[in-house]
Amino acid sequence: MENNTETFIGKQLVSNLFNDKGVFVLPAMTLLSAEHIRLIGQHKIVLEPHDVIKLDSAAFFQIAVDDCTAAMEGIFEQIKYNKTKRVPMIELRNEVIPFIHQVTEKGDFYGILSALQTKDDYTYRHNVAVGILSTLLGKWLKLKPEDLSMLTIAATLHDIGKIMVPAEILTKPGPLTDKEFQVMKKHTTYGYEMIRDTVGTNHMQALVALQHHERMDGSGYPFGVLGNRITDFSKIVAVTDIFHAMTSDRYYRQAAPLYEVLLQMEEDVYGKLDPYICRVFINKLMQSMIGNEAELSDGRTGRIVLIQSNDPLRPLVNIGEEFIDLSKERSLGITRVLPL
Repeated sequence: MENNTETFIGKQLVSNLFNDKGVFVLPAMTLLSAEHIRLIGQHKIVLEPHDVIKLDSAAFFQIAVDDCTAAMEGIFEQIKYNKTKRVPMIELRNEVIPFIHQVTEKGDFYGILSALQTKDDYTYRHNVAVGILSTLLGKWLKLKPEDLSMLTIAATLHDIGKIMVPAEILTKPGPLTDKEFQVMKKHTTYGYEMIRDTVGTNHMQALVALQHHERMDGSGYPFGVLGNRITDFSKIVAVTDIFHAMTSDRYYRQAAPLYEVLLQMEEDVYGKLDPYICRVFINKLMQSMIGNEAELSDGRTGRIVLIQSNDPLRPLVNIGEEFIDLSKERSLGITRVLPL
């Protein structure tokens, strides 16, 4: 098989890889990226199918997200020590973007969400998470392939300006002071300038870094613009940015339960988030919960069997022989959804 194809990307090496002179090239268990394939080709090694294994989805998600997170950390470090502050697009396109596309192709939302739960690397993992979730949302919104590719890069780079924010502010284990928050807000303009000045990006991608904290009612930052002046890409990233931030453990608070996050986001549809984009996101996430157990506000537990398209957060729930339509039983609600 030819090494210049993507046949082996996303698969794992079975054993250590050496070239024909006995020089060590890659360790066993490496999840192969486009850059690894290029390196293997340079060493004139021809991979065979028995040299790799295909991982099950959960293992692939975890390794892919961990590898992407490590690559994002490397990209951040590279920019930090680069006087021009340009984004290394080759590394991003080789080490991160292919895996984001592979993860989103599998469409297993809970598997993806589990892999995205932050460890002690929120700053880097969050960029990968927003890249993955925005790509999923872009697919649900039926974006054209070329627009989806642009969105993936824009979303993955949305917080790149945080490189310029002091670490003690980024990792502060409590609320920021007004002065610290003013510094934090500057990551949007820093990111815009860095992406704008990087060859291989476009203005739409730079605007995502600038606008992902803007809100439809003008209550966002850095400029407080109204929704008609916010790009669609920025509106998409605003939704996924909020979702991942709220469902992740942070330095100063624990993650909120998934269902509470969706309830809060539904409230934010009226003013802060784009109503159509946010509803598509909520609807698709709730669709992915069909079959899950849900705990109701009266303490009973039942299985979600049907999502109402006009009221997705109030599904049809089966408890024993009974079916409860929460869109009609308004006194009842779901307090939390239990993973399968």
